[in-house]
Amino acid sequence: MAYIVYILSNRKRGTLYVGLTRDLRRRVWEHKEGLSSFTRRYGVHRLVYYEVHEDANAALQREQQLKRWRRSWKVELIEQSNPEWEDLFSSLA
Repeated sequence: MAYIVYILSNRKRGTLYVGLTRDLRRRVWEHKEGLSSFTRRYGVHRLVYYEVHEDANAALQREQQLKRWRRSWKVELIEQSNPEWEDLFSSLA
């Protein structure tokens, strides 16, 4: 089963949240429903980036790496694949 590192935002170039999950659809739904205190407080519920990893350790290292990155690097990463910061939740299978 895959491990997914993801980034949520409240708007284009807004507040960012980096997370790790094995069930992206369920986890983003939880954020949208306000089940996470951080995402509820800041309205961070738009899935703007994700990447899939087959190895748990690689996924955890990548999540930790992204959390340490400068904000500008995260923004650039998002805009490479999602320049309009569209919510990718509806495109999940």
